[in-house]
Amino acid sequence: MPPSMNERILVVEDEAGIARILQLELEHEGYTVGVADDGRKGYEMASTGEWDLVLLDVMLPEMSGIEVLRLIRQAGNPVPIILLTARDTVPDKVSGFEHGANDYITKPFAMEELLARVRNILRIFQQYPKEAEGSDLIKLGDLSIELRSRKVYRKDVLIELTPREFELLVYLVENRNEEKSREDILSEVWGYDFIGETNLVDVYIRYLRQKLDKGYRHKLIHTVRGVGYMIKEPDA
Repeated sequence: MPPSMNERILVVEDEAGIARILQLELEHEGYTVGVADDGRKGYEMASTGEWDLVLLDVMLPEMSGIEVLRLIRQAGNPVPIILLTARDTVPDKVSGFEHGANDYITKPFAMEELLARVRNILRIFQQYPKEAEGSDLIKLGDLSIELRSRKVYRKDVLIELTPREFELLVYLVENRNEEKSREDILSEVWGYDFIGETNLVDVYIRYLRQKLDKGYRHKLIHTVRGVGYMIKEPDA
């Protein structure tokens, strides 16, 4: 799928060779690309609100990528962010997601894979405004999800979710009362297959349960033994 009207991508990468290759490949795909070569400059550029997606290296001079990510999210900026890093362990990935990353790719990476992830993240974020045109609100019992603002409430209590937690919740609610395997969830929410890493789903289901179900008599999230998970309506 070709990019829509001139989508803008910010590349924050201090290795000049990698940054140049990313810029050329993304421009070849039809994107408008900006480049920052240190964390402070990257944060300043990302804060302008002009970008549809940020590719953010973790190891940066001036300010680390994780610190840039934390400040962007602290400011309430929802721009989708893909982390670029040489570290490839589940705890590292979970740490990045906890700070508000939408995706994570390790170096060295195949350009085709990175471009696929860029397309997937942009597709996910484009679908929320379209859904919100008809209704900005998804309701499930005492759970309310505001698609445009990406806010979640249970019994009028605001629940703070990371971008990945929010996307997982929306997927499960949109498929309420349907059993979903870990593989299905990885494919639809993460956008690609984490081979051998389905425990990421378990980690994020645990996070959602802590935030959504703890202290409530009616539990929304249910384990389907031998399959995966589902969200049930109160009377289902």
